[in-house]
Amino acid sequence: MSGMRAHLQVVAPFREAVADIGGADAVARLSRWLNEHVRDGGGPVGLSRIGKGSSNELYEVRWSARTWVLRRPQRIPQDAAASNRIMSREYRVLRALAGTGVPHPEPVALCEDPGVIGAHFYLMERVEGFSPVGLFPPPFDADPAARRHWGLVIADVLAALGAVDWRAAGLEDFGRPAGFLDRQVDRWLSHLAAHRTRDIPGLQETAGWLRENVPASPQAGLMHGDYQPHNLLFATELPARLTAVLDWEQATIGDPLLDLGLLLAGWADPGEPPRFASYMSPRDGLPTRAELLARYQQRSGRDVSSIAFYEVLAIFKLACVLEGNYRLWVTGRSSQEVHRRTGDIVLGLARQAQAACRGAAG
Repeated sequence: MSGMRAHLQVVAPFREAVADIGGADAVARLSRWLNEHVRDGGGPVGLSRIGKGSSNELYEVRWSARTWVLRRPQRIPQDAAASNRIMSREYRVLRALAGTGVPHPEPVALCEDPGVIGAHFYLMERVEGFSPVGLFPPPFDADPAARRHWGLVIADVLAALGAVDWRAAGLEDFGRPAGFLDRQVDRWLSHLAAHRTRDIPGLQETAGWLRENVPASPQAGLMHGDYQPHNLLFATELPARLTAVLDWEQATIGDPLLDLGLLLAGWADPGEPPRFASYMSPRDGLPTRAELLARYQQRSGRDVSSIAFYEVLAIFKLACVLEGNYRLWVTGRSSQEVHRRTGDIVLGLARQAQAACRGAAG
């Protein structure tokens, strides 16, 4: 759930970044690794921390005339081995997306030796743009028509992602698409059980509804896993153009409609109270959920008649995932305020999922 946000803004100076990434010795090891494995630069390494996300960490790396983004697991991973595997999976997806038309940061190099900076990491190109968290920048802030096109572009790129020929891209063994939906409830309840610190009202009722309403097996496709506006970067000029889809840590081969369900579940129609992912302001002019759904169906050709199931499943999954972040706070492994706030977010998601499945049943 971290992101590059706007790459134009580097928020932490070199000294802080050195301490974060593992100290001066780690920077020296990184410099040696670059010389051995990248070989198109030279000289000292410049380093800056990008953002303070609650998940994976990002650094701007300046080496010779090149500037890249380095991505590594968070400092207090819940499972270090799993976090390292995620780095390798993300890098593999980024390589597979070459030539697909899905905008993404170009991968540069992968390091699977934790002796360099203490964890696996990879380098990718730096992508310029804005992430729509908070206020829209000019010219989108004063142009409702531009905001409408911006929202429709989100649906267009999601449809393109689901259309990727994942077998031809070398991802045939990247997931287990057969029976994907049938496994989801138990998969995420198992994840929750490993991180449980409390009862979450409504979650078991939602789990029961999901088990009883699994739609027919859909066409498998490449999924992002966390396709929300804050994981997207856009160009700052008109017309709206998505420059990169970020944060591929939950990517797999499964049912692309689950990505759509998450997007719609967090999307508040103009005039409605914000939902968990409605960061954009102003919101007048933005397409409604119904318009996004219709646009996706038009672009993808997929049957979206069971979208209520996917919205409920997406919220259910998100609640189970975020409870793990809250546990970091409860157990004292993290003092980040974002992890404390996650506890209330999880309870709100559980209520939203329960209400959605009751509404679908009624």
